[in-house]
Amino acid sequence: MISLLIAVAVSTLVSVFGTPLVIRYFRRHGIGQQIREDGPEGHFTKAGTPTMGGVMIVAGGVAGYAVAHLRKEQERVIFTRAGLLIVLLIIGGAVIGGLDDFLKVSRERSLGLNKRAKSGSQLVLALVFAWLAYAAAKSPTTISIVRADGFHVDPGVVGWVLFVILLVIGASNAVNLTDGLDGLAAGSAAFAFSAFALIAFWQFRHVPVYEVPQALDLAILSVAMLGGCVGFLWWNAAPARIFMGDTGSLAIGAGLAGLALFTRTPLLLPLVGGLFVAETLSVIIQVFAFRVFRRRVFRMAPIHHHFEQKGWPETTVIIRFWLIAGALTAATLGVFYYDYLLRCPGTPGSRSCAAPPPVPAEAEG
Repeated sequence: MISLLIAVAVSTLVSVFGTPLVIRYFRRHGIGQQIREDGPEGHFTKAGTPTMGGVMIVAGGVAGYAVAHLRKEQERVIFTRAGLLIVLLIIGGAVIGGLDDFLKVSRERSLGLNKRAKSGSQLVLALVFAWLAYAAAKSPTTISIVRADGFHVDPGVVGWVLFVILLVIGASNAVNLTDGLDGLAAGSAAFAFSAFALIAFWQFRHVPVYEVPQALDLAILSVAMLGGCVGFLWWNAAPARIFMGDTGSLAIGAGLAGLALFTRTPLLLPLVGGLFVAETLSVIIQVFAFRVFRRRVFRMAPIHHHFEQKGWPETTVIIRFWLIAGALTAATLGVFYYDYLLRCPGTPGSRSCAAPPPVPAEAEG
């Protein structure tokens, strides 16, 4: 528990106090957001606001995760391959997003990497992660909702790799689409990371039920990323003094996908990240309807812009979407705990369902 507190405290402090330094640096070097010409008119005043602030979310998360392991808690706080792989995945997403953001700034237009380069980079990152995860995971080809011995499917190695690629790329792009209002993506991501923090810690306390020996390490990483998002949100809240850019959104999405995979809850990700899913679906529906029927379903997509066009103040949209993200987090935890009660009915304190066995030092993803 102390390691979790250390992780979230360090990550939050690094993000809170490091972000102003990044803001000043980016302003001196003219690294500012380019606004799309077809975007909401009210957003043109945001042009020039420093971007690429997601670097501090990642920096805070990695710092909190690393420092938390300096304290040995009954020899259980150890680095695992699962945790380190997710960290590398997060950094990889940040690098791709950072390159995209840099090109937007250097070219002084709202387009960075072309679709082929961006999609190709994400595909390579997801493929490498899937291959390394396959080598690290205990039951690598199992896709489950909550636990490996519950509802699950085994699509085989090839099917599993394709699923992981879809999970990583889909989650990254979903968060990226949600990042359109001040604090919307950071606040929503904080809810999602908090859900995985609670899930992973519960798995750590009930190892015989979930058989996720690296659960404590995943819980530490989850709260570290939570702290990074919260610290950044201090400066990103409306009116934002800095944007996370693709640097932050692609890293956050990749991190959520990695946590879902290694906590063996990948099929829960669409629920905990339901807001991101809705944003993505709104774009798909809008594009499909316009190309097929030459009609628009929404006034503007993603859907948060639709409500802006209807006259909702930006802060109203943000807060209401945060409430939705919070409700989805509660629903996710409810589903997760309900499954636990089915597995261990009336035995919340029983030794077979609650007592974690000693975690060997070589416990890995």
